[in-house]
Amino acid sequence: MPPLDRRTFLRTGAVASLGAGLLPLLAADAGAAAPRVERSVRLGRTDLKVSDIGFGSSRLKGQDDAVRYALDQGITYFDTAESYTRGHSEETLGRALQGVRDKVVLASKVEAAHDADQASMMRSLEKSLRRLRTDWIDVYFNHAVNDPHRLYNPEWREFTLRATEAGKIRWRGMSGHGGRLVECLDYALDNDLVDVVLVGFHFGQDPAFHQRFTRKLDFVAIQTDLPRVLRKARKQDVGIVAMKTLRGAKLNDMRPFETGGASFAQAAFRWVFSSGLVDSLIVTMNKREQIDEYLAASGWTAPRAADLPLLLAYEERHGATQCRYGCNACTDTCSAAVPIAEVLRARMYAEDYGDPALGRETYAALGRPGAACAECPAPTCACPFGLPVATLTRRTDRLLG
Repeated sequence: MPPLDRRTFLRTGAVASLGAGLLPLLAADAGAAAPRVERSVRLGRTDLKVSDIGFGSSRLKGQDDAVRYALDQGITYFDTAESYTRGHSEETLGRALQGVRDKVVLASKVEAAHDADQASMMRSLEKSLRRLRTDWIDVYFNHAVNDPHRLYNPEWREFTLRATEAGKIRWRGMSGHGGRLVECLDYALDNDLVDVVLVGFHFGQDPAFHQRFTRKLDFVAIQTDLPRVLRKARKQDVGIVAMKTLRGAKLNDMRPFETGGASFAQAAFRWVFSSGLVDSLIVTMNKREQIDEYLAASGWTAPRAADLPLLLAYEERHGATQCRYGCNACTDTCSAAVPIAEVLRARMYAEDYGDPALGRETYAALGRPGAACAECPAPTCACPFGLPVATLTRRTDRLLG
């Protein structure tokens, strides 16, 4: 029998029948107990105990009740950054977690530039401490690092040493999900700059996923060296937290494919945990129903065979529009030097996340680079995955410009 291509695989009913192999993972009725955290993990050398699913707060702005509900359901790891919702994220966590500071692990971030000095970093830290209403931050990350020069800066090392000695931070970290992530991680690990790393990691990145499940299909992995550097972090006992686990997070239109009480998000989380390469993951949540759905995957350390159709269905529906963030292969193909991946990230926030305000804010911060695409007479931009780059960037500019 000839191998099935992806379209045939989906069309033959694999997606429709996935409920047969899945346990009901969401509360089936109003009388069922809400899902809770089922597993706590050691975050590398820090020895911090954290929930396997953490609270991501990139869009948090005043939802104090959601934070408290997450805490009640067993979530102990709360991730934020000074830039999230212009400081409102930290302020919300500060209010909601008052009185329970010793029961949670707080992580925050600062974008320390390649030429930033210790004084400016300390000012940023002090502002975050005030917004969070705390005397210390458990893990403080250099945020969204995609240029190793930001790590070469000796001021970052000196700042973290001073802040640690003063008891204002406990552990140092680096976050990233860009095209130079592996290069940055290698440098940080080789030079003992991190105790924890926060990395973009999902089922579309590890070649082992493709080799095991999709070698007959037309998938292409990105950042194929990422598993190698994560194993390196493991050997150094550096804590590893995954983000971007939902591969773009377009969830609502996956509902028709979800049966048996399980969801695409749960399948994606189980894949991350089954890799054995991460301690915990964070995911943006600000509603009770999101928290319940996501926590239904807590405790799993292996995938279910029936997860594959959901992951394939997602790729089938979004592969033609979803930028592989961290690829950046298109960067050198644009004659106008448009930061294509960043433009398409703004599109993702607006269209896939369903957050046009965040999309507009992100796009405005870039200086509206997609305007050049609208005026380009002969686009040279190219994507190895076949995305219609010029069409997408022009649409982003019309939508958000």
